[in-house]
Amino acid sequence: MGTIKIPEPVKVFCAITFNNEEKLNVSLSFLENLFGKPDIKSEIFPFNFTRYYSEEMGENLKKVFISFEKKFLPDDCAQWKIYTNDIEQKLSTSEERPSRIVNIDPGYMEPSKVVLLTTKDFSHRIYIGSGIYAEITLIWRSGKFNELPWTYPDYKTELAQRFFINMRQQILQRKTKS
Repeated sequence: MGTIKIPEPVKVFCAITFNNEEKLNVSLSFLENLFGKPDIKSEIFPFNFTRYYSEEMGENLKKVFISFEKKFLPDDCAQWKIYTNDIEQKLSTSEERPSRIVNIDPGYMEPSKVVLLTTKDFSHRIYIGSGIYAEITLIWRSGKFNELPWTYPDYKTELAQRFFINMRQQILQRKTKS
């Protein structure tokens, strides 16, 4: 019989797709209220991997990955996605048909994997409560993060690889200092 253990705290990140840098900065101030100060930030890059958000958010979208200083137990991670959905709604335009200005996808990292949180069910996602699902999207093996059949294209890029390796190194450095 296995012994039940409390998991290690995890490092939170958000992938933010946006069409307006001012609204990106506003969304970051909301995120800091929950997750603390950002500590690692990728370069901002063109989000041209899909047209999924174009009708709602417009053209020439950009994206950035950002991680935060504070670490959390993953017990309440479904609430993180609910919180980021609330931010998206607050920043939406108030036209007849509201549209988002930012799309915030939270997730977390342990040294062995990157986990995304979503409202969408699919065969490779596990329900974690409150209408939220979790998906392992990258796994650490052979000195790098490896994609899975369902990994989104923007998570397969060299930029994403650098960002997540940087996060992982920070986690491991903090463990050795503890």
